[in-house]
Amino acid sequence: MTRHWLWVVVFAAGCVAQAQPDTRRSGFDDMSAPTQAMQRDDTQNPGMLWVQDGAALWERAPSASAKACAGCHGAASQSMRGVAARYPAFDARLKRPITLAQRINLCRERHQQAAPLPAESHDLLALEAQVAHASRGLPITPPSDPRLTPFRERGAALYRQRLGQLDLSCAQCHDERAGQRLGGSLIPQGRATGYPLYRLEWQSLGSLQRRLRNCMTGVRAEPFAYGDPALVELALHLAWRDRGMPIETPAVRP
Repeated sequence: MTRHWLWVVVFAAGCVAQAQPDTRRSGFDDMSAPTQAMQRDDTQNPGMLWVQDGAALWERAPSASAKACAGCHGAASQSMRGVAARYPAFDARLKRPITLAQRINLCRERHQQAAPLPAESHDLLALEAQVAHASRGLPITPPSDPRLTPFRERGAALYRQRLGQLDLSCAQCHDERAGQRLGGSLIPQGRATGYPLYRLEWQSLGSLQRRLRNCMTGVRAEPFAYGDPALVELALHLAWRDRGMPIETPAVRP
C-alpha cells in the first residue's frame, strides 16, 4: 500500500470514528413527561428550595469573627460558574481528591474557622446545590491533573467490581443492562449529572454519595461510610465517564 493510500485509509477511519453518535443518556431522558416538566420549571422543582437556602447561607457568616462565603467569593452565580464541573478535584494539602461538598467543609474549617457540616445535612446540601446550580448547563469537565490518575483508576476498578450477596457490579447494571427492566423499573445508565438532586422516592434532596450507598444496599453489600475515599474515587470515575454531558443541578428523579 502506498503512503498516499495509507493516509486515505487512516483519514477515513478517523472520520468514521468521529461520526459515531453519543449514545449516553441522562436519567432525565428516561423520566415521565410530568417529572421532566418538574425539573425544567424552577417554580416546580423542589430542589430549588435548597438552592434558595444555600443562597442565604452563602451571604451569612458562620460567626461574628468570620467572613461569609460571599465576603471572599462575591456572587456565586458568577464566581462559582464552572466550579462544580471540575469536581472531584485534587487537594494539594490532603494529597487526594475531594468532592465539592468536602471542599465546602474545608473552606469552612480553613478560612471561616467553623465546624464542618455533617454529611447529608440540610445546610451542606443547600450550599452544594447552590454552588452546583451556578454551573447548570455547562459540560462536566474533569481536571486533567495527572495526580488524579491512580485515584480515577481505582474508581473505575470499583465500578466494575462485583459486590454484595447479589454479586453485581455498577457496570453490569448501568452499562451492560441499561435500558432493560428490573422489577418493572427501567435500568438507567447511571449518569451523575444532576447531584445533589431531588428524588421523589426520598422526598428530599440527596447527594451522589447517598445514591451510591443506596445502590450498595440494593445489591446487599455493606455501604461505605459517607466521605470514604472509595466513594470519592468512584465519583471521580463517574465524572470522567460523564465528561461533556451538561450539569442539571438540581435534577429531579423518580
